[in-house]
Order: sequence, then C-alpha cells, then structure tokens
Amino acid sequence: MTDQSIVEAVAADDRPLRPALLRGWRRKCPNCGSGPLLKGYLKVADSCSVCRQELHHHRADDGPAYLTILIVGHLMAPLLLFVFETWRPEPLTLFTIFSVGCAALSLYLLPRLKGAIVAYQWARQLNGFGSPA
Repeated sequence: MTDQSIVEAVAADDRPLRPALLRGWRRKCPNCGSGPLLKGYLKVADSCSVCRQELHHHRADDGPAYLTILIVGHLMAPLLLFVFETWRPEPLTLFTIFSVGCAALSLYLLPRLKGAIVAYQWARQLNGFGSPA
C-alpha cells in the first residue's frame, strides 16, 4: 500500500464528530444531515431515507435515559432549593411546578440525546458503523 492510498483511505473514513453530534441533536441523519434519524419518538430508523446510510447498528440502549436523568437532576435540584429558600411556596404548588418542569425537560431531552449518542457511534465508527476490515 502506498502512502497516497493510505491518505485516501483515512480521508474516506474521516467522520468529524462535532457536525455529527449537532445533526444527531437535531434528530437528523449523522451522515447527510437531511433525513430523519428517528421514525417515531425514540425509534431509530433502519436507514436514512435520503442518503441510505444504515442506522440499525446503533447500541444506544439506556444511555440516553441515564444522561437525561443526570442533566434534569442537576438542573432541577438546585433550582428547587433556590425557589424553596427564596419564596417558600406551598409544598403542593412547588411539587406541581417542578414535576411538570421535570417531565417536560425529560421529554425534550430524551430523543435529542438518543440522536446524539447514535451520531457519536456513527462518527467514531462503533458497533458496525465502520467500514468492514
């Protein structure tokens, strides 16, 4: 193998991480950025409808849920403490506001984090996303 062919092979397999993560966050195909990544709320499409990139290799599993819990917990817990210490609202009012806020933030983050995790796997050529050796 010549040096030129090695450079061409590396350039062909180069998948920049940042654009892939942004496309995944927007729930778009990490390869082309046009086709939808998800075909439901959380179901990943088998392949992109635009560029035909296979997406069924992903292994997102419980990662998006763990990250959602981590982010929501770290945002809402200090906010809950701040609101309670500052204004001392009624417990039922506090519970209602923060339970709705936690649910809404979780529902917003979950599909976006799943898209970002699938895009990360695609960019790093993990779990079958890489070219066959």
